Amino acid sequence: MNKRTLKELPDASIRGRRVLVRVDFNVPIDDGRVADDTRIAAALPTLRYLLDRDARIVLVSHLGRPGGKPDPAQSLRVVSVRLGELLGRPVRFAEDVVGPSARTAVDALRPGEIVMLENVRFETGEESDDPALGEALAAFGDVYVNDAFGTAHRAHASTSAAPRAMRAAGRPAVAGFLVEKELRFLGSALASPVRPFVAILGGAKISGKIDVVESLLPRVDALLIGGAMANTFFRAMGLETGRSLVEPDRVEMARELIGRAGKRLILPGDCVTATEARAGETKHTQARNRVPADQRILDIGPESVKLFASHVESAGTVIWNGPMGLFEIADFAAGTRGVAEAVARATKNGATTVVGGGDTAAAVEQAGLADAVTHVSTGGGASLEFLEGKVLPGIAVLDD
Repeated sequence: MNKRTLKELPDASIRGRRVLVRVDFNVPIDDGRVADDTRIAAALPTLRYLLDRDARIVLVSHLGRPGGKPDPAQSLRVVSVRLGELLGRPVRFAEDVVGPSARTAVDALRPGEIVMLENVRFETGEESDDPALGEALAAFGDVYVNDAFGTAHRAHASTSAAPRAMRAAGRPAVAGFLVEKELRFLGSALASPVRPFVAILGGAKISGKIDVVESLLPRVDALLIGGAMANTFFRAMGLETGRSLVEPDRVEMARELIGRAGKRLILPGDCVTATEARAGETKHTQARNRVPADQRILDIGPESVKLFASHVESAGTVIWNGPMGLFEIADFAAGTRGVAEAVARATKNGATTVVGGGDTAAAVEQAGLADAVTHVSTGGGASLEFLEGKVLPGIAVLDD
């Protein structure tokens, strides 16, 4: 997706103008405070660039799933406070999205000031991509910037209808620095990877990533499969999987993929099992063909970590989406950590390494290795759909 970016706009079209910025500040709130400000920090380069040019910034974001009605527990007010702390300047807050408070706050903005609108999902029209809500939001800006890659796969009013309305009025709709970075790393990894190109897929279900497998299989030199989704492949090979999570209706699909992929498909050779998926359980390392009927596969084993690492560390490009086991429980986190360390070593060796959002990003953060890979995507569903080759509505609507 070759889209116009914020940096390509002349300063004159930004300086002193109102810039409507869609950000992804859907962050965890704990006891009235932001518990993790990673997503807020990711938007700072775009916001500082605009502030350096005396733009009047209007921020739009969602928080949680309030279902189209106000919910004080999901207000963005505390987020605006944290943003102000990170920027070192006050951030105004509007009590509504497109109502009187928002209009008054936007009208009062002076160059170099910021206002954050209330949670856009308090509006019933947000998730239905309501054109009227899009028009109302568009009225707040002379320029539209999408810096919310995590929501780019959704055709919502703030990501789709608003930029459509802006473009219809002859006003720019461009990608912010975070979105530009996501498209650059994910796009180049798929379009022109330095080889060997290795993809690592994990997580719970093959059904949730079958389109990613189909998209990546013709492109990669090796496709490493871990996590519970590997269990369905084991079943397709006729192996005992005990009480492990398996998708019976996907076994035939897994069997077909094994045949089609040949030597490019790499599955774990050993695994870590336990009777129950909980901390403190006695765990065992088993060959994949020696899983007891009363056990559950909960992580890849040490030999599999070595096998996966041998492919990853010799790669020129690595894409990773999905943990190797139940990493949330320390007893079953070794496989995911081992792969994270291998990806970090590959990066040090000069590979381009892209880690998908969601659980994988959390696992890399947990391992303290987020800064040791080339790029950690901020988009869970968006990065998956991009890897599937799908059009992302929030990106497609921007200026070419």
